[in-house]
Amino acid sequence: MKLKFDPNLEYQQKAIQSIVDIFDGQPLGQSEYEVSLNNQVGFIEQNELGIGNNLLISDEQLLENVQNIQERNKIHPVPELQGQEFLEGMNFTIEMETGTGKTYVYLRTIFELNQKYGFKKFIIVVPSVAIREGTIKSLDIMKEHFATLYNNPAGNHFMYDSSRINQLRQFASSNELQIMVINIDSFNKDTNVMFKEMDRLNGRQPIEFIQNTNPMVIMDEPQNMEQEASKNAISSLNPLCTFRYSATHRNRYNLMYKLDPIQAYELGLVKKIEVASVIAEDSYHAAYIKVRNIKNQNGTLKAYLSIHKDTEDGPKEGNTTVTHGDDIFDKSNQRTAYQDGYKVAEINIREGGEFVEFSNGKRFGIGDSQGGLTDEVMRYQIRTTIEEHLEKEKRIKGKGLKVLSLFFIDSVANYRDYDEDGIAHPGKIQRWFEEEYKKLAEQPYYEDVIPYPVEQIHDGYFAQDKDGRIKDSWENRSVSADEDAYNLIMKDKERLLSLDEPLRFIFSHSALREGWDNPNVFQICTLNESKSEIKKRQEIGRGLRIPVNQEGERVFDDRINRVTIVANESYDDFAKQLQNEYEEDAGITFGMVPKSEFIGLSRTKDEEILKLGAEESEKIWKQLQDKGFLSEEGAILSKFSPEKEDFSLELEEEYGEFEAEIIDAIHKYDFNNQVKKKRDRRELKLNKQVYLGDDFRQLWDKINQKTRYRVSYDSQQLIDEAVKEVKKLPKIEKVKIHTYKTEQDITHSGIESTIVGQRMDEVETARYLPDIIAYLQRQTELTRSTLVQILKRSGRLAEFRNNPQKFMDDVASSINATLKDMMLDGVKYEQIEGQIYEMHLFEEEELISYLDNLVKVDEEKSIYDYVEIDSQVERRFAEQLNDRKDIKLFVKLPRKFKVDTPIGKYNPDWAIVKKGMYGEQEKVYLVKETKGSKDKSQLRPSEWAKIQFGKKHFKEIGVDYDWVSSASEV
Repeated sequence: MKLKFDPNLEYQQKAIQSIVDIFDGQPLGQSEYEVSLNNQVGFIEQNELGIGNNLLISDEQLLENVQNIQERNKIHPVPELQGQEFLEGMNFTIEMETGTGKTYVYLRTIFELNQKYGFKKFIIVVPSVAIREGTIKSLDIMKEHFATLYNNPAGNHFMYDSSRINQLRQFASSNELQIMVINIDSFNKDTNVMFKEMDRLNGRQPIEFIQNTNPMVIMDEPQNMEQEASKNAISSLNPLCTFRYSATHRNRYNLMYKLDPIQAYELGLVKKIEVASVIAEDSYHAAYIKVRNIKNQNGTLKAYLSIHKDTEDGPKEGNTTVTHGDDIFDKSNQRTAYQDGYKVAEINIREGGEFVEFSNGKRFGIGDSQGGLTDEVMRYQIRTTIEEHLEKEKRIKGKGLKVLSLFFIDSVANYRDYDEDGIAHPGKIQRWFEEEYKKLAEQPYYEDVIPYPVEQIHDGYFAQDKDGRIKDSWENRSVSADEDAYNLIMKDKERLLSLDEPLRFIFSHSALREGWDNPNVFQICTLNESKSEIKKRQEIGRGLRIPVNQEGERVFDDRINRVTIVANESYDDFAKQLQNEYEEDAGITFGMVPKSEFIGLSRTKDEEILKLGAEESEKIWKQLQDKGFLSEEGAILSKFSPEKEDFSLELEEEYGEFEAEIIDAIHKYDFNNQVKKKRDRRELKLNKQVYLGDDFRQLWDKINQKTRYRVSYDSQQLIDEAVKEVKKLPKIEKVKIHTYKTEQDITHSGIESTIVGQRMDEVETARYLPDIIAYLQRQTELTRSTLVQILKRSGRLAEFRNNPQKFMDDVASSINATLKDMMLDGVKYEQIEGQIYEMHLFEEEELISYLDNLVKVDEEKSIYDYVEIDSQVERRFAEQLNDRKDIKLFVKLPRKFKVDTPIGKYNPDWAIVKKGMYGEQEKVYLVKETKGSKDKSQLRPSEWAKIQFGKKHFKEIGVDYDWVSSASEV
C-alpha cells in the first residue's frame, strides 16, 4: 500500500505559510550566489566551497513580517526578534501537537521556500536515531507527493554519514535543492569527523563546506538539543536561520504558529483519548516494594522506594527514601508485613548495577518490585487490551482499517528470556498474552475476528546484542544497537498497515516511546511493575495520529478515532498528570484567559471590516481585570457570572458591541476543577494591630490552657461490645480488580473524565497468612487473650483467607470504634498547671495559599487579611461571620494548636469573639468546629470521637465549644 497525503489541510497550510511569509519581499532567484575562499559575496567564479543561501530583505522588513504573521495567528507580537543575543542566526518556532503532521509541514515548507525564493540548502537536525530514521522514511514516502506538487524539482536528500564525507562537497557545490538529515551527536563534539582536517578535502574540515552555504536549519524536537554543546553545534553550521518544530518546546523563540493539544483535539486532528484503568482494590496484604531510583545524594547513598504505609484511613501506597540501616517497618508506620527482614543492608550505586539489599537477602535493582498484586494487574491489563482490540476489529470490519495495539514493557526478559544455552523461552508477559488471547478468541462473539493463529499476531521490537539476543535498550546503549531496532520498525511501516500482514500486537521496550508512531495504533498498554513513570504525553503520543485505510487515505470518523490507554492507575490520576504535563510542556494555562484571546474579533465600520489586533485585545483584557472579572494571571474570578440577569462586562463603549463574543471566549476557560498550580497565590499578612489588640489577647488567654486525660473502661464489656461490632461487618470478599473505562475531554478549562464502562473480577491473593494477632495488637494495643476471645466469638475467622489485610483492617477498625465509644464515657480531662499554647504559633505558621482557598475578611475582623479555608462549608461560614455585626473577631486556629485525645491529636477549627447580650462591654469567647451536617452518621467515627473529646477538653477550661454547620448556629 502507499500512504497518501492531503495537500489542502488548512491548519498545515497556515503552519507552512507562517514560515514562508517571514521572507516576504525576498526576490526569487536572488538567493543563488557563489562564495570565494575569503567569503566575499558576489557572482564570481565558482570555487570548491560551493553555492549558498542569501537573504536580501532588511531586518526591519523581517521584523514587520514576523509581527504581522504572529498577529494573524493570535500570538502576541514580539517587539524585537528574540534569542539573537545568545543564538547564532534567526530562530523561529512552530508548535504542533503530536500526530498532526509536523514532519510533513516542515518538509513541505522546505519545498515552498525553494520554489518561492530559490533557497536551496537545508539541514534537518534531529536528537535521536529514531527521529532520524523517521525523517528519512518520510522523505522517501513523500517524494512522489512533493514531485507532483512542485513540478518535479531537481534535488537530493540524504542522511549524513561520516564515512561518506564527500557527500558534503556535493551538498555545498550543487545548484539544486539539497536536504541533509543529521543527528546532533554527529557534530556536537570536537572529536567528531565533522571537525577533522582531511586530505581528500584539500586539508579542509567538512564543516567548512556546510558553513559557506548559509544553510536553513530545521530542528526537530529542539527541546532535546538545548544543552550548551548542542547550541554550539547548531551555531557551527553558520545557519541563515533556524526553524524549530515540536509539540513541547522548552524555549519559544519568535513563536510563529501554535497548534496546541486543545486546538488539535477540538478540530478532530487527533484521536480522542480513552483510559481503561486497571486497579487492584484492598490488595495490601503482602510486603510491597518498588525501587524508583538509587543515587548518591551529597555523599549519602539513598534508595527511593514506593511502599505501603499505614494511615488513619487504612493502608495506602506512598513514597519513601531510605539509607543504610533504615527499616521499612518503621517507614511504613510499622506495618506487620515489613516486620521481619526489611532493614536496609546495602545500597550499591555502580552504574548499570545499582541495587538495594535488605537484611532478608532480597535484592532489588531500579524498577524492580514485589507485592502489590503487580502480576495480577499486569495480566488484567493484557486481557483488557486484547478485549479492546477485538472490539475495535469487530466494530470496523469491512472499513479497510488495520488495528494495531502497542505494549510498552520495562524489562525485555518479561517478554522473551534466554537459558544458559542461549535458547529463547517465552517470558511471563508473552505467556499471559497467548493464554488470555486464546481464551477470548475461543468465545463465539470473537470468532474469526482475527483469522490468524496467536503465534503470528504478536512480536517484539527490541535492540539486539551481537548474538542476536534481544535486550533492554539501556544495556550497553549505543547508536548502532538502537539503530537495528528502529530500522526494523520504521521500514515496516506500510507492511504493518496492511490487512494481509498478521501482526497486530507489538511489544517494545519503553525506549520506543519516542520517534515511532503508527496511525493505526488504537490501544496502548504500559506494563510496568508500578504506576507508569512514562510521561503521559509520550504514552498517548504514539497513538494520536488519524488512522489510514488500505488505500493509504486518512479516515476522519469520531466514532472510530479513539485511542485507549490501558493504565495501572486511576483515570483521575491519569487526567491530573496529563493536565500537569500540558501545562509544563506545552505552555497551556488551563482556566487562564490569555491577553491575545480577543485578537481577530471583527466589526464593520463604513462598510469596511476591521479586525481587533493584539493591542486592542490586551486593552480589553486589562479592562476585564480592572473590573474584577479576571485575576492578574487571567484566572476567571467569581464576579464573572453571565448567567445572572442584567449582567454586563461594563467595557468601554468602543468594545461594547463585542460583549457577547468576549463572554463566549471567556467561557471556554471556565472550569472549577482545574489544576491549582497555576492559580493566583497569596501570602497572608499578619495584622499586628488586631493581633496585639485586647480582643485577641483576651480570647487567647481564654482558650490557651493545655490539658491531659485519663481513660478507664471494663475489659469484659469491651469484649462483648467488640464481638457485636465485628459480627456486624459486611462480608469480607476476595480482592477485586476493577477496570474503569473513561473518555478524557480536553478543553481550555481543563481535562474532564467521564466513565463510559466498568467491570470487576475477583482474584486469589492469599499466598501466605500474616500474624493476625500481632497485627491487631499493634493496631488496638489490647492483649492477645482479649483479641483471641473477640475473634473466636465473632464467628468470622473463615473470611480471613479471602483478603487477609482487609479482614485485619476491618476488625481493627471495629474494635477501635468500640474502644472510642467506651473511652468517651471513661475519659476525664484535667488542666496542666503552667502549660499553655503560645500565641506565637500564629507567627510561626507559613500561610501561603491559593485564592480559591481563601476568604477576604474585613481589616478589624481577623488577624490576617484573608482566612484560609478547606471546604465550601468553611468558606460560607467565614463569609457569614465576616458579615455579622455581632462578631467582633474570628480566627482559624493554627495547625499546631492540637488537643491530646485517646485517638490522636485534634486541631479545632475556629476561635470567635462575639458581643454579648448587653452590648460592647460584654464579650463571649467561643470555639467552633465546622462540618457540612449536624447528622452524626455523616461523620467518620474518628471525626465524631474527636469532637466529643474536644467538648470535654474545652469544658474543663471553661470555653463554649460545639460543632456547627453554619454561622447562624453561633
